[in-house]
Amino acid sequence: MTDPQTLDARRRRARFRAWHRGMKEMDIVLGGYADAHVAQMDADELAAFEALMENLDRDLFKWFTGEGPVPAEHDTPLFRAICAHHKIELT
Repeated sequence: MTDPQTLDARRRRARFRAWHRGMKEMDIVLGGYADAHVAQMDADELAAFEALMENLDRDLFKWFTGEGPVPAEHDTPLFRAICAHHKIELT
């Protein structure tokens, strides 16, 4: 079982990190999603969000805008939830 205080600290760090990416467009995409959903994430969902944020902004931007294909390992329910949150249509 995850300690609630540890989980809350991870949520705060994830939210901060989502808003401080370095690429404003990714700040908006990930930060906006974090504002709406991070507080309700369980440990596994939060780990998936943290792992997604390990990717480079330029790669994430290509995937979210459709400029490049989403690699199979990143085409996850979380990725699709972020797209749905922002009404991004995947092809």
